[in-house]
Amino acid sequence: MSHVSLRLLDGGMGRELQRSGAPFRQPEWSALALIETPEYVLEAHRAFIAAGARIITTNSYAVVPFHIGDERFTEQGLALAGRAGALARQAASASKEPVTVAGSLPPALGSYRPDLFDHQRSVAIHRQLIAGLEAHVDVWLAETQSSIAEVRAVVEALDNNPKPLWLSFTLLDEVGEPPRLRSTEAVADAVRAAIELGAKAVLFNCSQPEVMGAALAQAREVLEQLSQTLDLGVYANAFPPVSSEAKANSTLLEIRRDLGPEAYLSWSRTWVAAGASIVGGCCGIGPEHIAQLRSSLLPEKEKGGA
Repeated sequence: MSHVSLRLLDGGMGRELQRSGAPFRQPEWSALALIETPEYVLEAHRAFIAAGARIITTNSYAVVPFHIGDERFTEQGLALAGRAGALARQAASASKEPVTVAGSLPPALGSYRPDLFDHQRSVAIHRQLIAGLEAHVDVWLAETQSSIAEVRAVVEALDNNPKPLWLSFTLLDEVGEPPRLRSTEAVADAVRAAIELGAKAVLFNCSQPEVMGAALAQAREVLEQLSQTLDLGVYANAFPPVSSEAKANSTLLEIRRDLGPEAYLSWSRTWVAAGASIVGGCCGIGPEHIAQLRSSLLPEKEKGGA
């Protein structure tokens, strides 16, 4: 399937911070650098832009009580979200090429844990993040969403915000099964919900590359059935399969050694062929991967400098 324009998203902020020497540990994850050494966050954004990313994601993923604690979130959540937005905007504004800033709205109550979901708590947390990010972002990216209920809470928190909404779902890592969210809900139902909620793009992230193609195929099938047009995208992680029984936030997962830039490019080619117009990376995918995508997937006239 051909595309008018392929847009490159950035890669995994947390592991890039860790690699660069920024303070990094659980449970704070990528929020620790935001709190203690924000200059590292700015440098990570710049590295992804220099590699070719033209969509960067605010480092607000871990600015939730699950990572930084209830007390710190109550006292500093709004300001930290604002800092995350301002750093992304600073990096984007310095680029010679236009760069879109996507405001990261994470699963408010824990990654991969639809069982922990609470609607009212989720809405309240996201309203704090939205208030802090609002002045700095171009689009809202509700990412690593494990269930349809999670994205409905995001939409309630946004309260008819005029900026475009992109919804990105995380999938069960079992290869060979019909593609499902980590809640076990069908991808087809998630795409129908995204259309109903007014999303402008549907993406799949923070899952193995091996499961993304089937999700894209199912998304395209739904769009064709309903005569709808949405941007589709993928940004996979480099984790090994994550068990549905795993305790979120309990450890730092290892990174697969078989997903270097060339291997990730091969997967990305299949996603573009399957209909993706937005491609980037999640945990463990660094600027070197994005640079490979830029050099191999973009027309010469679109490569440009940062």
